[in-house]
Order: sequence, then structure tokens, then C-alpha cells
Amino acid sequence: MRVNLPVTQRNYDFPADEMLVSMTNLKGELTHCNPAFARVSGFTYDELMGQPHNIIRHPDMPAAAFKDVWSTIGRGKPWTGMVKNRRKDGDTYWVWPISRPFLCRAGPGAICRCASSPRKLRSTKPRRCTPGCVPRPNLAASPWCCAGASFAIPAGALGRSACEASA
Repeated sequence: MRVNLPVTQRNYDFPADEMLVSMTNLKGELTHCNPAFARVSGFTYDELMGQPHNIIRHPDMPAAAFKDVWSTIGRGKPWTGMVKNRRKDGDTYWVWPISRPFLCRAGPGAICRCASSPRKLRSTKPRRCTPGCVPRPNLAASPWCCAGASFAIPAGALGRSACEASA
């Protein structure tokens, strides 16, 4: 497990209407991100490319959460849940990502994550993750998350086509 240090006690807020987009290969290495993802993470685009996506992993996030992410994606299903990330400077930022396998003409092999601020989805402050906790929504009880929802990347969010980004 990667341990990213230092960690500060500061929270970094980003606009609730901003969409963070990242793409990885099946090894979890970043192959593309949009400018908002790079800016919010505190890294440059060049610093991020080729790095494991867990370069932004906050040490408070339980390993079980990411095991669940990869298990779900491996079955071809999208995953969503609250995630606590760490910026390059150690500050914390919270996201509500949708992670899913992404297929294009070039074939399988890319994972696309679109994340927004949790403030866009609910106004309550996120609870601290505890060991063993997997931060996923209760889909049946949630008015803003539908298990059958379609998935779309907003026009221009990637900056180029997904197939080009994953190639």
C-alpha cells in the first residue's frame, strides 16, 4: 500500500460544479487527466502521467475501499463512493467519483473516473473514514444516486477523445 506523506490538517475546497476527470490503464497508471484534475491534485499534468492513480491517495482511506473499487470495475460495473484524496502539498480534498471500465474502438483497457465535489451532491460534511469502512452510498435509499443511471462525460471535460486519451 502506498503511503503518501506529508499530510496537513487543511481541507482544499474546489467549486461544486467543477468536474475532475482522470483515466488509467488496467495497471492503474494515469494515462490522461483534465486540467481541473491536475489543478485540484496540486500536481502538473506531466508529473501525473504514468504515475499510479494512488499518487493522490490519502493515508486515511481504508485499503478495503480500493479493493472494492477494483473488484467492482473488474466485473465491468461502475463504482461510486466518497473518497478522501491527498494533494501534493498534503492538503485533503473530498470527491464523489464514478469509476468505470471504458471501452473504445482500440479495445478494453482504460478506466475512466469522473469526480465532483461532494458538496454538489449533499450539504452535510463527510464523516471520517475508519478502518474497514467502505464509503459507498446506500443506492436504494439515496435520492441522488440511481443504480441504473447512465454514465456520460461532459463535453470537453477530457480535452480530447477518450480513445485518444487511452491510447
